[in-house]
Amino acid sequence: MTLVWQTHMSVDVQKQERYGSHALSGWLSRNWFPIFLIIYGLWVFTPFLAPVFMNLGWTGAGKAVYFIYSFFCHQLPERSFFWFGEKSMYSLADIQAVWRNTANPMILRQFIGNESMGWKIAWSDRMISFYTSVWLFAAVWYPFRRKIKTISWLGFILLLFPIALDGGTHMISDFAGIGNGFRDTNTWLALLTNYSLPETFYTGDALGSFNSLMRFISGLLAGLGIVWLAFPYIHQTQAYNQQLEELSYAKVIEQIKTKNPHSSG
Repeated sequence: MTLVWQTHMSVDVQKQERYGSHALSGWLSRNWFPIFLIIYGLWVFTPFLAPVFMNLGWTGAGKAVYFIYSFFCHQLPERSFFWFGEKSMYSLADIQAVWRNTANPMILRQFIGNESMGWKIAWSDRMISFYTSVWLFAAVWYPFRRKIKTISWLGFILLLFPIALDGGTHMISDFAGIGNGFRDTNTWLALLTNYSLPETFYTGDALGSFNSLMRFISGLLAGLGIVWLAFPYIHQTQAYNQQLEELSYAKVIEQIKTKNPHSSG
């Protein structure tokens, strides 16, 4: 009798575990989007707290954010936004004047700001455009989720091409040293446009320059491409899973009715 009782207990425990696991997966499936907005949102917007912490004098918390996100972004100061200072962005010359007269990116990225210049956000301008656009486009997509279909792979590649081209050319240009590459002067663009635009548009990384504009646009398009490809697919998959659950539940009810024909249902 003891063995039979233990066997029944074991079966009951296994059933409860399966039910609990199924209930959890069902809850996650139904609530995946708000979970995404919260968790991904925390990941995306935490770098904006770094300059806030530094400005409040919470240097330990601020430097911790810079350190953690340094593994995911180059954080070059001449390609980053600053808060609580004289300007929103500073040129390479500005940074070198108060930090070190160097073109070494590993040294330049260590500059986080000061009280007069303000403190940089722990994302570069391109990462701000890219990561935040994924969150924003996802939030915009959700109310129209039943109408928007997944973009084709060709469309997805076309939306990612600008960030690959712009980022790739920046990387090649930086091999010549920060401030010395062809993307720092953009002479090729000046020749193509017959020098019709202000010099500040062609050179450097300041807000409103060609480099800054391209980083913003390419990040925005890449974020759009990721949301447009992935989120309609996830929504469709969740809808199929829900339909399968409803069909399975209906089959169970039908089996119960078949075994108990006199049941009132």
